[in-house]
Amino acid sequence: MTDASLSSTARADLAQRLKNPALLLVPAVLFLSVIYLLPLIDLFRVSMSGPTWSTHFERVFTVPLYWESLLRTMQIAFTVACLCVLLGYPTALLIHRTRGIVQVLIATAVILPYFIAILIRTYAWMVLLGRNGPINKLLQTLGLIDSPLALLFNRGSVLLGMTAVLLPLMVLSIYASVARLDQSLTRAALASGAGPLAVFWRVLLPLTLPGIGAGFLLVFVAGLGFFITPTLLGGPGDQMFAMHITQQADSITGQGFLQALAVVLLVITLVVVGVAGRIMGFEFIWGGGKMGDAPAKPVAAPAARAQPPRRGIAMMLADLLGWPLLRLMGLLPAGWGRWTVRIMGGFVITALIVPIIVVMVISFSKASYLTFPPPDWSLRWYEKFFSDSNWMTAFWNSLGIATLSAVISVSLGATAAMGIVRSNIRYKSAVMLLLVSPMIVPPVVLGLSLYALFLKLGLVGTYLGLAAAHAIGGIPIVVVIVAASLQAVDQRLEQGAAVHGASPLTVFRTVTLPAIAPGLAAAVFFAFLHSFDELVLSLFLSSPRMKTLPLMLWADINYQLNPVLAVVSTLEVLLVVGGIILARPVLTRGKAA
Repeated sequence: MTDASLSSTARADLAQRLKNPALLLVPAVLFLSVIYLLPLIDLFRVSMSGPTWSTHFERVFTVPLYWESLLRTMQIAFTVACLCVLLGYPTALLIHRTRGIVQVLIATAVILPYFIAILIRTYAWMVLLGRNGPINKLLQTLGLIDSPLALLFNRGSVLLGMTAVLLPLMVLSIYASVARLDQSLTRAALASGAGPLAVFWRVLLPLTLPGIGAGFLLVFVAGLGFFITPTLLGGPGDQMFAMHITQQADSITGQGFLQALAVVLLVITLVVVGVAGRIMGFEFIWGGGKMGDAPAKPVAAPAARAQPPRRGIAMMLADLLGWPLLRLMGLLPAGWGRWTVRIMGGFVITALIVPIIVVMVISFSKASYLTFPPPDWSLRWYEKFFSDSNWMTAFWNSLGIATLSAVISVSLGATAAMGIVRSNIRYKSAVMLLLVSPMIVPPVVLGLSLYALFLKLGLVGTYLGLAAAHAIGGIPIVVVIVAASLQAVDQRLEQGAAVHGASPLTVFRTVTLPAIAPGLAAAVFFAFLHSFDELVLSLFLSSPRMKTLPLMLWADINYQLNPVLAVVSTLEVLLVVGGIILARPVLTRGKAA
């Protein structure tokens, strides 16, 4: 064989390798490795920089302030997860059992708050529970109390606020599990003479345990890193672990010990996720099926193999613990279960929507303080917002940063999704886990780790720095949405176009892109919204000259509560609703296709 033929073969081999979809993973993996993994590794290094590697960690676990705060954090997160299960299950059943426009309205009432910033939802509860808020006024009107109750700044308000914020996550997780059930199983149980309660306990509940478990773990992990809601709604005895990190960040003497605090929180989070992943698979993080190593391998096979053990455990628990309760419940009329679902589901929907409506109404108040109902109506606070240069500068900063962050997130996330779905690489689930892992890292930990790197690179307080930091959380959103859209595309259409001579780029442009357009549009919107609402990373990486809208909100909520905050919250809600309305034609076109 001549040198020319060898060179031609090498070029052909190189060209074939360059067509491998796995190469599309490189940009996202490289970006996350440099700007996400390396700072976390450096965080571990700095946390061990004392006289001995364990010096700072010993202080964390020996000083009662931090040790008790850690235990309190896990207790609160666990309680919130339990409350979310208790309230989320009947709400998911209510969505599943309704039809038509009623189902759409209920689902929208649950999903809409999930896309509104945590800061705004927490502020809504501050208004609702305040001394001049609707709850105190209603109780006084009914004659149940003589003077306003202190409903804020206690453990109850923290649990209520966190549950309301995280409840949509639980409902969506359980609903996904309920919607996948084979309805013939429940019909067969009813036809065999089992009552509705027995069918629920012996059939419905065991089969939906994976969804309950996934939702419980997601809520628990998110609760571990909560910072905003406990700070605004809690009292001195409700201080959570993440709050110590932000407090120590203001102290120069906290170097090393500050990083140790963050590492402890991160390790606990990773241990919980790791144990959960071993039991039920890491797919619970991104809510999808296992990313098989080979395309021919059925995606549902691992889940199908994993279900019998879970179902068997559920049956054992039902046999050991459930029969006495089941017999007592069996004495109740069958309609009680149906009305329980309606009442509890209605309560959840009310708790999710009413605070937002109250805040929107207050934005039109003429009063100079927060009170509901407003004594008179006025647009004075809208005028104040749009005429205030500080608010408008923060708004335009957030808009520019969110746009740049969305571009970065979609560019890297969409190509990574294409690479993960269309390639034949091994360990796809491991790669997918890397891509979505920023979703489980507490934001305060990520913000602290990024600060040192961005300080060296001169990116603190810059558009590019904040956009890149926000993109770390935007990429997982894009990957999950676009990967789900790609998995729904019939690959035979792509193969047919390729067989007829179309280049990979032409196949993507003419076949794949139109098919995933609805998902891609949703990914763009949610990546933009994620950056627009981001507060915790901005607290670490902004500067006095670079203020975003969430930072302005945070400062005003802490120092002065006035209806301008309600105006910002209202505009945020309108942004979310408007984005969903604009996306509807795209989604409808995608379904029609």
